[in-house]
Amino acid sequence: MRINRTTKELLARILLRPLTILVSLGVLAIGVVLVAKSTPLLASNSLQVLLLSPHWHPSRGEFGYYPFIVGTVAVTLLSMAIAGPICLLTSVYISEYATKRIHDLVISMIDLLAGVPSVVIGLWGVLVIVPAIRYVASLAGYSSSGYSVLAGGIVLAIMVFPSVISVSQEVLRNVPFSMREASFSLGATKWQTVKHVVVRKSMGGILAAIILGFGRAFGETMAVLMVVGNVAKIPTSLFDPAYPLPALIANNYGEIMSIPLYDSALLFAAVLLLLVVAGFTLMGRVILVSVQKRSA
Repeated sequence: MRINRTTKELLARILLRPLTILVSLGVLAIGVVLVAKSTPLLASNSLQVLLLSPHWHPSRGEFGYYPFIVGTVAVTLLSMAIAGPICLLTSVYISEYATKRIHDLVISMIDLLAGVPSVVIGLWGVLVIVPAIRYVASLAGYSSSGYSVLAGGIVLAIMVFPSVISVSQEVLRNVPFSMREASFSLGATKWQTVKHVVVRKSMGGILAAIILGFGRAFGETMAVLMVVGNVAKIPTSLFDPAYPLPALIANNYGEIMSIPLYDSALLFAAVLLLLVVAGFTLMGRVILVSVQKRSA
C-alpha cells in the first residue's frame, strides 16, 4: 500500500509538472510572438516618439500611441474610482453584517454578474448609460453624444464588481475572530470594530483586489469599444470620447493591412497592453500572498 501510494504521487508529479510549465510558457510565447511582430515598427521609430506623439496617421507613417494610452488610463482610473468604494462597502456588508441567507444570495448574484458577456453589458451601456450621460452633459452645458470616458468608466466599473468584491470579502472574512472579540471587549461598537480593526487589518488584501480589478479593467475590449466613442484624440473632460488600446486593436486589426507597418503598430499596442495587465496582475498577486502569509 505504501509503495502504491508513493508511486501514484510520483506519477501525479511527473504528469502535472509538464502541464504547469506548458501553461506558464504559453504567456511567454504570446509575449515573444507579439514583440517579434512589433520589431519592424520599433526599428523605424523611436520608443519615445511612439509613446509620446499625439499623431496617429497610419497612411503617413505616423504612429503616436499617446491619445490611446491616455484614453485607456482615463477610463480605467475612472472605473476604479467608481468601483472601489462601492466594492469595499459591499464587501464589508456581506462579510460582517449580512445573514447567511443574504450572504449566499448576494454572492450568487455577483457570480451571475461575472458570467454576463461583456457585449451584453456594453449593449446595456449603449441603451441606458449613453443617453443618460448625453442628458446630464446637456444640463451641465456640454455638447456630448454620450459616448465618452464617463460611459466607459461606468460600464467598466460594473464589469469589475465581481472580481473586486469576491477577493475583498474573502480577505475580510479571513481576519481572525479573536481580533474582533478583543475589540468588543474594550467597548468598541460593531462599526468601530469593522472600521478600525477588520478593514485596517485587511487593507493590503483590499488594495490587492483593487489592483487585480484594475488589470481586469485595463484589458477589457468589447464593452469599452461600444460606449467610449473611439475617437483618437486626448480627452479633456469626462464627457469627451476616447479611444483605448483594446478598442484600437479590435477595431482595426485585419483591415487596411496594405499600409506599411500598420500590422506591426497594432501588435505593438498589444504588447503595451500585455505588459501593463501583467504588471498589475503580478503586483496584486504579490500583495495578496503577502497578506495571506501575515494572516497565517
